[in-house]
Amino acid sequence: MNDDQTVVADTVGWLERAVIGLNLCPFAKSVHVKGQVHYAVSRATDDEALLSDLVDELKALAALDAKTRDTTLFIVPDWLQDFLDFNDFLDQADQALMDLELDGVLQIASLHPQYQFAGTLDDDITNFTNRSPYPTLHLLREDSIDRAVAAFPNPEAIFETNMQTLQTLGVAGWQALQVGPSSAQANGCPVSTAPDVASSRHDPAKN
Repeated sequence: MNDDQTVVADTVGWLERAVIGLNLCPFAKSVHVKGQVHYAVSRATDDEALLSDLVDELKALAALDAKTRDTTLFIVPDWLQDFLDFNDFLDQADQALMDLELDGVLQIASLHPQYQFAGTLDDDITNFTNRSPYPTLHLLREDSIDRAVAAFPNPEAIFETNMQTLQTLGVAGWQALQVGPSSAQANGCPVSTAPDVASSRHDPAKN
């Protein structure tokens, strides 16, 4: 079991080498370099405990100014390893957002080591745009998303560009980035601990 520091370092490494390095999210770099991303590691091993931890992080994000904490990566190394179980939990996460009356204020995006878009095969390279080292919920501010999209000349093209980037990279190229959990890497690469990220919610495959 990786400790919290390792889990965060693995996640930062993925952000720096994949999300930012491949420019999968054009909005990620600015919040990363400004240190506006909070990393929260939940050691929950059941849905009830995980939901409680998630509610705490949603409240904390909403209570802080965006200049202090623009976004949160809520990382779950010990639970929801199966993607379909993770996908099912998203309904509870969205309900929690509504119960807190934060729907429209915050948004929850999903990232997972086994992420699979609807209509794709498991080994389709395009799934890797949302494949993080650990099951992760990305808590975002709606206002920040709106500002980022408004500042980007053609946000609709991001998804298509990402697909082309990964198809060119290929599975071997992705593996060479070494962006999985440390225990799965033969040689760990040192990474910085500065924050960042951004992504969008998609309908995954449920089959």
